[in-house]
Amino acid sequence: MNSDAVEVSADGALRARVIRKVALRLVPFLGLLYFVNYLDRVNIGFAGPNGMSSELQLTATAFGFASGIFFVGYLILEVPSNLLLHRFGARRWIARILLTWGVIAAAMAFVPNGTVLIVLRFLLGVAEAGFFPGIILYLTYWFPASERARVVALFMAAVPISSAIGATVSSLLIEAGHGLFGLSGWRVMMLVEGLPSVLLAVVTWFFLTDRPEQATWLTAAERDWLGTQLAAEQARTEREHHWPLRKALTHPRVLGLAFVYFSIAYGLYALGFFLPTIIAGFEQQFGTKLSVVERGLVNAVPYVIGALVMVWWGRHGDRTRERVWHVALPMLVGGVAIPVALYLGNPFAAMVAVTVCAVGVCAALPTFWALPSTFLAGAAAAGGIALINSLGNISGFAAPYVTGWLRDLTGSQRTGLWVVGACMVAGALVALVLGASPRRGNPERAHTEANAGAE
Repeated sequence: MNSDAVEVSADGALRARVIRKVALRLVPFLGLLYFVNYLDRVNIGFAGPNGMSSELQLTATAFGFASGIFFVGYLILEVPSNLLLHRFGARRWIARILLTWGVIAAAMAFVPNGTVLIVLRFLLGVAEAGFFPGIILYLTYWFPASERARVVALFMAAVPISSAIGATVSSLLIEAGHGLFGLSGWRVMMLVEGLPSVLLAVVTWFFLTDRPEQATWLTAAERDWLGTQLAAEQARTEREHHWPLRKALTHPRVLGLAFVYFSIAYGLYALGFFLPTIIAGFEQQFGTKLSVVERGLVNAVPYVIGALVMVWWGRHGDRTRERVWHVALPMLVGGVAIPVALYLGNPFAAMVAVTVCAVGVCAALPTFWALPSTFLAGAAAAGGIALINSLGNISGFAAPYVTGWLRDLTGSQRTGLWVVGACMVAGALVALVLGASPRRGNPERAHTEANAGAE
């Protein structure tokens, strides 16, 4: 074996070791944070049909408004929050987010009426603003572009896992906690699920490391290799695109990606907030009877399968270096599947269709977040990623509100689910338009091909 081959082999071994150490250190912990975060965000979906709506006298429209108002506060402060994370560091800023949202999430156990619920949901969005895009930005500080879809998939597996495990845990807390501390079951659930983020805020302060050069848990050689790789990638991105912050916040490509993310998230939140209600509706439609816990277990099925497919699809996207179809294809499949669910003749077939939609949403998410960092770096990345997430998460307000309003208007879930499907299909088409030129739609592959041609 010649010296060049030995050097390449040694570099590959170093790369594999560093990526593995960083992934094992950061991804499980960040996934845990996102698990708690997402559960606090959507547990209102379990509370609604299990006592909250009747106790607070909420119509479906009011319930949808209370679910979605979270994202108004989230939208207002998303970009400033992510810029502050870029400036002050992830450790401090994420710990602050965890603390404030945990206190507010637990306080929702004591709401006396729908108005106070709406106010606290709005403040929860204000408190949490910047968390998710901050984590996505933080991962770009630690992982080369060729690893990001896989890593983001592992991190974002917390979404379907929290929806799956959270459905069962939330249902158990509602059923077993009823009467504890003199509270209704849904109130006990809110209190118990809000407290972990307060504790995790303290852990975050001591556990997270802002940048690779500060990582004492890596050797000097590992820190040097990772820092060199990431610095070279950032320099290349800035040289090839050189987008200032203002351009990143106004460019049509960024706004187009925001619409694609809006469409994916529309499906995610429509399912997250209304799937428990849809499952309860199956009981009337098909004459079945489920306990609160059985409903939670049925709710978990689409998300367990979605988590498995999400990780596999993210790995496949990294291996092929293709991004656009890895976003558009699952969106198309999921968008077609969801409105079909309530037209099928038995609950098993309906749940298959719902599961296909959940798989489509989950599969599209991680590869989507590999796209912005291919042409954004530094403050432009902080602002651009936050803007995409912020505008995309308008769907967090729109999906539950429109779905609830259409249910009140028509007396059926069907119209709302047709809107979900149409939105996902439209987002897939926009993704394909953005990727019509390989060099525009897939910068990572274009760069690889350019290097190959130069050699």
